[in-house]
Amino acid sequence: MNQGVRRIFVVVLGLFAILIAATARWTVVEADDLNQNALNRRPQLETARVPRGTIRAADGTLLARSIKQDDGTYRRRYTEAAREASHFVGYSYTNAGQDGIEKTHQDDLVGKVSSAATLLSALRGNERGNDVVATLEPKVQRAALAGIGDRTGAAVAIDTRTGGILAMASTPNYDPNDFATDAGIKRSYSAAGKPMVNKATQGAFPPGSTMKVVTAAAALASGKYQPDTLIDGSSPLIVETVPLSNFGGEQYGKESLTYSLTHSINTAFARVAEDLGPDPIANAMKDFDFEEQLPIDFPKDHLLASGVRDSRTGKLIPVNADVDIARVAIGQERLLVTPLQMAFVAATIARGGDKPRLATVERVLDPDGRTVKRLGDGKSAGRAMSRRDAADLTGMMEKVVQEGTGTAANLTGLSVAGKTGSAETDQSRDLTDPWFIGFAPADNPRVAVAVVLKDIVGGQGGINAAPIAKAMMEAAL
Repeated sequence: MNQGVRRIFVVVLGLFAILIAATARWTVVEADDLNQNALNRRPQLETARVPRGTIRAADGTLLARSIKQDDGTYRRRYTEAAREASHFVGYSYTNAGQDGIEKTHQDDLVGKVSSAATLLSALRGNERGNDVVATLEPKVQRAALAGIGDRTGAAVAIDTRTGGILAMASTPNYDPNDFATDAGIKRSYSAAGKPMVNKATQGAFPPGSTMKVVTAAAALASGKYQPDTLIDGSSPLIVETVPLSNFGGEQYGKESLTYSLTHSINTAFARVAEDLGPDPIANAMKDFDFEEQLPIDFPKDHLLASGVRDSRTGKLIPVNADVDIARVAIGQERLLVTPLQMAFVAATIARGGDKPRLATVERVLDPDGRTVKRLGDGKSAGRAMSRRDAADLTGMMEKVVQEGTGTAANLTGLSVAGKTGSAETDQSRDLTDPWFIGFAPADNPRVAVAVVLKDIVGGQGGINAAPIAKAMMEAAL
């Protein structure tokens, strides 16, 4: 009989252990994932009778507020400025769930911030959420949208000093107010151009020649190359039995690494990659946080990792595996990146090789206006390259804008460092994805940008993307 009791005791003890483990998993270990799950409506239902705090842009522009309904619940309303930045702000409705910073800052907006002021407010019976001040600058966002126009594309601007996202444009965008009704939700998801895909953070684009900046970083880090190191720029170069040519079949002789970046010489950078081998290129990419989600307070399901992807499965492939490293080095092969990733690369170089800690929210204010949380503090997220190499690369990128392919990004009276790209997507129809990445002022950086347009006939980064980047930098400065 004692043996039977012991067996039952062991079974019950095991069941309790499983219960404790499962409870700990969902309440502690994976609590954030559960709260961000699109199918989980509990956070919205719990707080439907508590007015969410307002969301304002960095300049004070109102983006979102809560309106009381006849049944005592509150419903979200979004301004025109929020509609212009719909992918950034997101939405929050009990029937639709949440997205954008409405999702990642749910606890802040409903007042789940541990502070005496919040507790006192609740005891007085006037509990409401905390207000959020976003990093968004509406004038920079509008400059991006105006430049992209009715074309499909994306643009990101980062404050290089704080890591704050100044602009996150993705076209076409959507109206977050539409998510108040099931009909509006259906209309948004079925609209042409996939407006519900945030192309700034989850759009997969071939980077074209903007990738040469990362290759140049790898070359400088190796110690084998300096800005004045000469490289053969003759064309074509046979890589794995397939000719690799310069744009327009242009021919070059022995040119410096700086000149090769300035005039975007494909064969020169392909030869650099073949000389270095795959490991230094792979290491440089990892140093810039390729192959992983960038660390930022934004929904994880909207953050696509950049890297080489299998054309059949879409899964990431190690760069030092069976990959054509010469073509990866010039932004071809199966390399796909997000605009956020390339803006991050530009911002890192601007900061002397120091990676920024990205943020979408500047600060959180309690109902009495006191700051209870600060983000975008400018602290380092690690080092991607040495300060000396970053300075050399900055000088090389300045030449691109001064006298190379990126002259359309020039700002009067200010130095700009940048790189263009023109990624071929359909040779039969002459379609390309034009790019520009860069930062300004080059000698005292304040803003870094990345711009890409999708499938432009005869598109070139210096002609199509650089002017948009210029307008964004002008607005930011």
